[in-house]
Amino acid sequence: MKEKEEKLEVEGEVIEALRSRMFRVRLDNGHEALGYMGGRMKRYRIRVFPGDRVRIELSSYDLTRGRIVYRLS
Repeated sequence: MKEKEEKLEVEGEVIEALRSRMFRVRLDNGHEALGYMGGRMKRYRIRVFPGDRVRIELSSYDLTRGRIVYRLS
């Protein structure tokens, strides 16, 4: 049985809004990642703007793309 891949959860700040609910996020460790809205964020129409702090899930395979799962402020 295959184990599910582990997700890395990090926090960062949205620095740019891109097309189709995608955002450029500057992570707390200094790197930048491309983030897209997670399913529940879309379902409950939670809005994200540049300057907002977010929590993003990154795959261990590709640390430059991830899913935004929570808006902190």
